[in-house]
Amino acid sequence: MERPSLEINLPDTYEEGKLYVVDSLNNLNKLNVCPDGSQHALGTNIRNQCLFFVTFILTLIVSLALVSFVIFLIIQTRNKVDQISSRLISEKKNIEDLKKINNMILKHLNQSGIKEKMAYSAQNCID
Repeated sequence: MERPSLEINLPDTYEEGKLYVVDSLNNLNKLNVCPDGSQHALGTNIRNQCLFFVTFILTLIVSLALVSFVIFLIIQTRNKVDQISSRLISEKKNIEDLKKINNMILKHLNQSGIKEKMAYSAQNCID
């Protein structure tokens, strides 16, 4: 009869030991480097909230800057329109004054023209 072998196969045991050590190191590394799912999700949630908050603040600042610029443009446009309106009113007054002067000149010329015609007619009658 053959006797069962009581020898221990050392190379197999050595290989199994290596695998066990590697698995243990991997598990330890996962615990130290990567937190479990809940902690990871919590960290991501906080990061997302911070990112949202920063984006929101930046959007508000840009919106405020744009609104301020638009208000500035409206005020500048209003000032320019007021200047143009005052110039137009001034020019209108100048045009009315020029019309009055023109009418006065025409009246004077008409009166002078009538006197000249009368003088010319009188001379023709005498001749």
